[in-house]
Amino acid sequence: MIRVNGLVKEFGDIRALDALDLHVPAGAVYGLVGPNGAGKTTALQHIAGVYRPTAGEVLVNGQPVYENPQVKATIAYIPTDFFFYQQARVQDMCDLHAALFPRFDRQRFGRLAAAFALDKTRAVRSLSKGMQKQLAFWLALSERPDVLLLDEPLDGLDPAARRQVLSVVMDEVAERGMTVLVSSHNLRELTDVCDHVGIVDAGRMRLERSLEELQDNFVKAQVAFADEGQALPATLDIVNSSVQGKLHTLVLRGSSAQVEQELSAAGATFVNILPLSLEEIFIYEIGGAQHANGILA
Repeated sequence: MIRVNGLVKEFGDIRALDALDLHVPAGAVYGLVGPNGAGKTTALQHIAGVYRPTAGEVLVNGQPVYENPQVKATIAYIPTDFFFYQQARVQDMCDLHAALFPRFDRQRFGRLAAAFALDKTRAVRSLSKGMQKQLAFWLALSERPDVLLLDEPLDGLDPAARRQVLSVVMDEVAERGMTVLVSSHNLRELTDVCDHVGIVDAGRMRLERSLEELQDNFVKAQVAFADEGQALPATLDIVNSSVQGKLHTLVLRGSSAQVEQELSAAGATFVNILPLSLEEIFIYEIGGAQHANGILA
């Protein structure tokens, strides 16, 4: 569905994207994560067709996006700061989107009214930040997009509104096979909704996998040996470690079965394998040991 190949974007002497590769399967909910300044928003803006690539290609359904109205008509994009005419009413924004977006579905807009519970006669300037974000979702989903791009989509929403918005989005994924690419710092929420994850750093893709594969490939292990001086197997791919007496706490790349087998073969008297959250994987993959204080405890 979405293929970004070798994408480079330069702003003067700043290289925001450095040969970025990103691949989102059709019907997937893909979480794009990375530290501030990693290039997440710039990548989304290219997929939305806002920027012309310096080099590389951005394809949706096999077609280039930039200056391609037919492809862009299938994409809805909710940036961090969504633009509204502040003097307009909610209904006015509906009318504007209906005029601008050929796939806008007024009947769908009417059916979604109950989900968002916003008064259509209210001026946009009178809505709170969270209510304006709900309006952005209401309008975007009424466009019936094949691809929904979300940049920090839940910022400003209260917990009840977050749940409601995610429920409506996931209904669209289930019913129509809509593809969602979401950039967010809230890794816990991404874990609840995403089935694919890409970790970006310094404009490059650090790793890209299904969430299941990613979580299966990182484990935390608590290990004890009869001999306090026992060396750990050299074959283990250890990302981080700490030791208190005989108890080692390790973060490793590899499957649970593989790690447990290697530790047991090395003579471990105690092995406890624990899964890592997406937040922990991100910290160890991007931040390294210097950002991991307190995680192993």
